[in-house]
Amino acid sequence: MPVELINPEGLPTSDAYVQVGVATGSRTVYVSGQVARTADGQPVGGGDLAAQVEQAYLNLHTALSAAGAGFDDLAKVNVYVVGWDASSLPALMEGAGRVAARLGSFPIRPMTLVGVVALTEPDLLVEVEAVAVLP
Repeated sequence: MPVELINPEGLPTSDAYVQVGVATGSRTVYVSGQVARTADGQPVGGGDLAAQVEQAYLNLHTALSAAGAGFDDLAKVNVYVVGWDASSLPALMEGAGRVAARLGSFPIRPMTLVGVVALTEPDLLVEVEAVAVLP
């Protein structure tokens, strides 16, 4: 099945991956893991989990929008958090709350939260990947 690949404006580009893939026919949208980076790749929220969660979800929203989708279209979300333990939950919720306040919605969907030792770059604390389905 063909897949449309999109690197939307507003997100960093890479030679190693594409930000969004839209499968035609079933209109399933696969979004690469979003992290705390601006469109030009600059880090956001060094050492601040809440700020990084906020930026990762804002990037997820940008990616979904480029495919004609939104948080309401999400079918699955995976969140990877460096050094996760119960004390991380307030910061995670704070970042999510900022996104909800800013965008007026937040994805409450099937989700997997995975504690990891590290992500691809040492300053990253969270990565959010998702699958959306369009009519």
